[in-house]
Amino acid sequence: GILQLRTAIAAKVEALYGHRYSATDEITVTAGATQAIITAILAVVRPGDEVIVLEPCYDSYVPNVELAGGSVVRVPLTPGTFRPDFGKIAAALTPKTRLIIVNTPHNPSATVWTDAEMRQLDDLLAPTEVLVIADEVYEHMVYAPLRHESAARYPGLAARSFIVSSFGKTYHVTGWKVGYVAAPAPLMAEFRKVHQFNVFTVNTPMQHALAQFMSEPAPYLGLPAFYQHKRDLFAAGLARTRLRLLPSEGTYFQCVDISAVSDLSESEFCLWLTGELGVAAIPLSAFYGDGFDQRVVRFCFAKKDETLNAALERLAKL
Repeated sequence: GILQLRTAIAAKVEALYGHRYSATDEITVTAGATQAIITAILAVVRPGDEVIVLEPCYDSYVPNVELAGGSVVRVPLTPGTFRPDFGKIAAALTPKTRLIIVNTPHNPSATVWTDAEMRQLDDLLAPTEVLVIADEVYEHMVYAPLRHESAARYPGLAARSFIVSSFGKTYHVTGWKVGYVAAPAPLMAEFRKVHQFNVFTVNTPMQHALAQFMSEPAPYLGLPAFYQHKRDLFAAGLARTRLRLLPSEGTYFQCVDISAVSDLSESEFCLWLTGELGVAAIPLSAFYGDGFDQRVVRFCFAKKDETLNAALERLAKL
């Protein structure tokens, strides 16, 4: 990535989370966060290594690990609340564990890890050599009174983590496919060995644009309020239906329990909802390896207010 952009990223991370990364050898610009994640996995996972994945999870994690020859160890987040179960995470750790992937704010559940949970993860991993991919692409979509607890805030985690973020999510330019990774220099050296040959370089004109735009922090500092308005608008409308809202602490997703409105499975309900009411939702079962169905579906409220209101009019028929 261009040095101007890497310098801006390092300054932003330090201002927000108190950890200074070297723009020269600890920040790399990537072709989106998904490329960042697979590159980090390919850099450190070898055949026979185990990688802990917390389910439900973003759909690229498991194929990425398998492509690297690693073994996926699925650990469920607590059903219903989607909080991390550290007893189950501890039980999954073995001498073969190379990596754990942590996603906060979390897609698909819209939960946000707390300071206490991050510290518990730090303590759990302290006696090990397990590395972390901290998928933090929704870092600027955390709603009051919560804050984003980046792995960069915790020296023990920062020392073992590839921290991934996304300009596409932050600046509403997902089609540009530009993200970045921050990691200690030894880890970044391994990351760049793979990055050099699977991407080589990233959309240079957009890097210059982003570097210039980052000089003003207001757009990303104001993002929580922007999306919280949409979350609250959508949640207020859903509260008038028989759908039961789950907490939306971060991201631009709202999960709901469909038990009171349908006996269909999650996937069948989403197909019915799209076909009959013209409103799209995603079954959470799609984010589990075994298709675990807990009668919960995910809506996205990253839409114009008029679109959200139109959807709410249709959902009111449920």
